[in-house]
Amino acid sequence: MNSKNPFDNKKVIIFDLDGTLIDTIGTWNEVDKTLINRLSEIPVDIENIHQMRDTALAKAKSNNIYLDYCNSLKEKFNLKMSPSEILNLRWKISDEYLKNIVEYKLNADKVLIKLKELGYRLALATTTGNRQIDAYVNYNKNIRNKAKLDEIFEIILTKENVENKKPNPEVHYKVMEHFKVEPSECLIIEDSLIGVKAAKNSGVEVATIYDKYSDPNREEINKLTDYNFNTFDEILEILN
Repeated sequence: MNSKNPFDNKKVIIFDLDGTLIDTIGTWNEVDKTLINRLSEIPVDIENIHQMRDTALAKAKSNNIYLDYCNSLKEKFNLKMSPSEILNLRWKISDEYLKNIVEYKLNADKVLIKLKELGYRLALATTTGNRQIDAYVNYNKNIRNKAKLDEIFEIILTKENVENKKPNPEVHYKVMEHFKVEPSECLIIEDSLIGVKAAKNSGVEVATIYDKYSDPNREEINKLTDYNFNTFDEILEILN
């Protein structure tokens, strides 16, 4: 890992969202546990839900990866509803979480504001969908009252804006094309192995922010990442 300042000579900072800026992985685990318990008598361990979801999403081939995920739930738990019906129920269950409970990681908002003040141009590149972004931008007061996504980021790209999901680097290429910058002028901040791989595939340096749900892949993440942070406080120390 590099010992130099990761922000030196950078113009554009590209952030992931789920697990990086906001605490959502645990939220989605709770949503999926509620969903499965409501539809199936097969017991599910919440500790395994995250890995199960990541595996299914990595294998998804269609443009609607969460519909593919719901199809995998249908097969795994012998659910009677169609994948689209399961997905609609998942949205209903998640609505309360997305609009009222999801929160920035500690001081993530302060890092975004500081970077903006220092003149960096900020982009959000996420496999999150437009529906979630809409909830965070228009309803979630926890996020709106600290750092509004649509004001902080010059460009927000979601899964609907790309044909190929991470670890394919398409979303990062689109960001660089938008800002007309080279990979050496960018820094990507991620939390997960898939995100780190996407960053490395784009040729951009990557910094990881710790998220406990990525612990199963911690060794491989540490091998690939250029910079590693445990908290956003550590980033603030560099920027101040």
